[in-house]
Amino acid sequence: MKTIAPRTWHLVLLFLAVTGALLAGAAPASAHAALTGSDPQQGAVVETAPEKVSLSFSEEIAVSGGAVRVLDPSGKRVDDGKVGRAGGTTYTVGLHSGLPDGTFTVAYQVVSADSHPVSGAFTFSIGAPSKTAAVVADQNAGGGVVGGLYGFARYVSYAGFMLLVGGAAFVLGCWPRGAGIKPVQRVVVGAWTALTAATIAMLLMRGSYTGSGKVADIFDMTLLGQVLQTKTGAALTSRLLLLAAAALFIAVLFGAYVKRAEDGDKKEIKDLTFGLAIGGTVVAAGLAATWAMAEHASTGIQAGLAMPVDVLHLLAVAAWLGGLTTLLVALYRAPSIEGSAVRRFSRVAFWSVATLAATGLYQSWRQVGSWSALTGTRYGQLLLVKIGLVAVLVGIAWISRRWTGRLSERLSPEAAATTVVEQRTAEKKEKKKEPVTVGAGAKTEDPERAAQLARQRAAMDSAREKRVRDADPHRFGLRRSVLAEAGVAVVLLAVTTVLTSTEPGRTEEEAKSATSAAQTQSGPLSLKVPFDTGGEDGKGTVLLDLDPGRTGDNDMHVYVERPNGKAFDVPEVKIAFTLESKKIGPLSVVPDHIATGHWTASGVQIPVAGDWKIAMTVRTSDIDQVTVTKNAKIG
Repeated sequence: MKTIAPRTWHLVLLFLAVTGALLAGAAPASAHAALTGSDPQQGAVVETAPEKVSLSFSEEIAVSGGAVRVLDPSGKRVDDGKVGRAGGTTYTVGLHSGLPDGTFTVAYQVVSADSHPVSGAFTFSIGAPSKTAAVVADQNAGGGVVGGLYGFARYVSYAGFMLLVGGAAFVLGCWPRGAGIKPVQRVVVGAWTALTAATIAMLLMRGSYTGSGKVADIFDMTLLGQVLQTKTGAALTSRLLLLAAAALFIAVLFGAYVKRAEDGDKKEIKDLTFGLAIGGTVVAAGLAATWAMAEHASTGIQAGLAMPVDVLHLLAVAAWLGGLTTLLVALYRAPSIEGSAVRRFSRVAFWSVATLAATGLYQSWRQVGSWSALTGTRYGQLLLVKIGLVAVLVGIAWISRRWTGRLSERLSPEAAATTVVEQRTAEKKEKKKEPVTVGAGAKTEDPERAAQLARQRAAMDSAREKRVRDADPHRFGLRRSVLAEAGVAVVLLAVTTVLTSTEPGRTEEEAKSATSAAQTQSGPLSLKVPFDTGGEDGKGTVLLDLDPGRTGDNDMHVYVERPNGKAFDVPEVKIAFTLESKKIGPLSVVPDHIATGHWTASGVQIPVAGDWKIAMTVRTSDIDQVTVTKNAKIG
């Protein structure tokens, strides 16, 4: 005879395997805010020490003391520790006066608006580049053991929410009699326990997760106090308060509600059902909002619309997958389940999937933004996997609906009488097969013997119920299809968890575009400009080569040619660089004459990238000279 235990363990093992594989493949720190620019820029060489360092990100960030550190060539910290917002998504930190020449290191560790840690470092130089002894400590925010534990807690919290909300909704809306079934009660209570434990764990780990990444810092109460002042800390605290209200809801659902149902007071049951439905909806929406207010939905475009849509999306997923799991437990563990309950859940599942498709389509557009991001970013690729899993689930659900129809026909009023007769006949046959182990007289009065007989009868009754359940091919077919749905749902939930901790495709592409624009490197620069001083023998062409044509040190070569292309020696050549957008320059360079028509200069400093105006002055006689200009992008 087949048992349920192996199938349960199969789901558990699948859950652990998928979770481990996906979490292991996740990046250590899923940074959702990217550094798109800085002033001074990475690798820039500035003539004088700046008063502050500015950092621009692709989205808003949360900062604290020490979030941005600037280290001099000796490794000494030279910032004032006061990180302020300069406007938009640009943040600044002041520098001490009297800084020496050399290479400085800027290290940052912040938290993006959607709750994920971001860290990195870059260098710039004052005067000229130099060796640096600055050492940036290992930035393990979002990674390591704490990152893995935090990711696992996120998965458990999502699973707990879906089983809690979906299980309670299944009982209240589809199968009221299920409130008195112990296995169903264990699903909902276990989900509440898992969600509560995961929320407390995330609250304790949050400070270490976004900071040092050390296990020892998990129980640092100072960090916990700082976490409580953040948006994520407020969301987790609100979730705990709502879970306290959910505990009261569960107590009433599995206590007073079951008692009223046993008493048969229809009016009280109706009033209590209405109250539980209203209260449960408010609590469920509140729990879903704790994710919406702290993660992807709270940032980016149309945040005001995205957050309620995200709440609706989470509720639809919970009603579908949480209800599906509860139905699976009922099919395997409950003595019987009415066909009407299965039909009601089938309708709930249909509308949940429809809602899921509509809200998911909007979220996909908002988070991905383009077809290229759908295939060219990790978020887009995971989203395609999720869409594929949902399609598989819908296909299996269609098979389940067919079995639901057959089961409903079998459990219709016309077939109910036949079913009851068949069940009673089977029970009579089982009783005839039972050995007579109870004798008359003093033996029946032995408490130990009576307890043993009671256990035997309970085991036989349970086995009898299971044989009756397994004898129904329609119920067996529905169990198999729902089990397959639940297996795919485990994988889907794991993919969804990783998706929520992955940088959205739209943000990733915008960050790449902004970074590319800010750090464009034109490569070796070559310009050819004609000139005419107006005097005798005053026409020709000046050629300028700048290598490597980027910020920092460059080698410059200047060639002057006659109109016929031959080298042309002139008395003087001067070059000046001006970056008008940042009011830098003119930076004058007088190259050295090294051969006929050839001048050169080494160590030409380009402090920052941008559209530079290059002025080339050519003097062909004591009184004849001209300045020609050309704009060029130098990265």
